[in-house]
Amino acid sequence: MEQELVRMPDGETRRKRTIKMEKEEKTIYDLPGVGAATAEKLIQVGFSDLMSIAVASPAELVDATGMSDAVAKKMIAVARSSLEMGFESGEELLRRRERVIRIKTGSNAFDSLLGGGFETGAIVECFGEFGSGKTQMGHVLAVNCQSVDKDAVAVYIDTENTFRPERIIQLAKGAGLNEDEVLKNIKVARAYNSDHQMLLAEKAEDLIKKQGLNVKLIVVDSLTAHFRAEFIGRGTLADRQQKINKHMHTLMKLADKHNLCVYVTNQVMAKPDMFFGDPTQAIGGHIVAHASTFRVYLRKGKKGTRVAKLVDSPNMPEGEANFYVDERGIKDIE
Repeated sequence: MEQELVRMPDGETRRKRTIKMEKEEKTIYDLPGVGAATAEKLIQVGFSDLMSIAVASPAELVDATGMSDAVAKKMIAVARSSLEMGFESGEELLRRRERVIRIKTGSNAFDSLLGGGFETGAIVECFGEFGSGKTQMGHVLAVNCQSVDKDAVAVYIDTENTFRPERIIQLAKGAGLNEDEVLKNIKVARAYNSDHQMLLAEKAEDLIKKQGLNVKLIVVDSLTAHFRAEFIGRGTLADRQQKINKHMHTLMKLADKHNLCVYVTNQVMAKPDMFFGDPTQAIGGHIVAHASTFRVYLRKGKKGTRVAKLVDSPNMPEGEANFYVDERGIKDIE
């Protein structure tokens, strides 16, 4: 119960008592057709709050619980009506953008290219040939996110057995951080096939919700290696792209929902029909290109240097930055 001063018609000021009712936050248990058994099934596959159900498709809920299509549609409708899922003004969005954290690379030129560093709430894709610095960037970001917030946790999904704790120790020393603490705050998982990789991305949410970890970075190195190996030939292309699309949307949802940065590395191929210019092309086609917020092409430069070219960005112009990689990390060319 609250009190407020109000001016009466006779000019006298009196205290008026007002009762403010707190709106109780609904849970999945409040949805129609959800009992204890159904709720447990939903939580096991990641549908632990109203937002996750509101943005799900009826088919996903049917597969998860075995409920009828009509019940699934009703659940989604109630979840959506319970949440504010309409439009918001540009001013409100600008205020929300103030929460964005930018993880530095160590190179001022590279950071400027991206508008100040790798930003949270976005997917940043770096593609390039072997030895261009993609995996090095993943290691650097896993360390540097802890320079922004000492409690920050990095999740590293390793598909090609390229994660090296020894390299993390070198980078932590170069950044002036405690190497033991840095290693403790990096959660590494080796993915053995595309399904395992997709599952690990979904399980990353458990680290945030169930274990309460302050995850600020998810690294997937590399995004397309397993998909490329498992789906061979033109006949499997549609299935492959559909799976990659689902995987990218899981990562996109994590980035937006939990204000974290998703960094993915991507393999390349050479276009044999291109006779002029650079024949290098990223794997994954338009699916990966459209899902990525920022796209950066990494290539080898002169005398051991590297070149980063910003190919796509929602707010930054195309440009290039030169840098080199040494024991301490990524540095500007003097």
